[in-house]
Amino acid sequence: MKRINKIKKRLETHFNPKHLEVIDESHLHKGHVGARDGKGHYRLNMISSCFLKTSPIERHRMIFSALEDMMETDIHALSINASAFTKQNNLQKKD
Repeated sequence: MKRINKIKKRLETHFNPKHLEVIDESHLHKGHVGARDGKGHYRLNMISSCFLKTSPIERHRMIFSALEDMMETDIHALSINASAFTKQNNLQKKD
């Protein structure tokens, strides 16, 4: 299974996101230490009601916890844009 698919599956299981986008930016980091080790650089955009009443740092911790073992073996860098989704009014809560 491709890394992006593994990342998406893990995040879908943990957060049931309304929106999930994982972008592989590894090609932008050729020659970088993490790239030489075979780990990837990714950008994550996610909206989930799981993030209601959480601070940005709490959201990052939740995501890193969900991806914990992959951070050791597959992911060198992860840029995170995570926000909450409220079902009541269909609005995103932006940080």
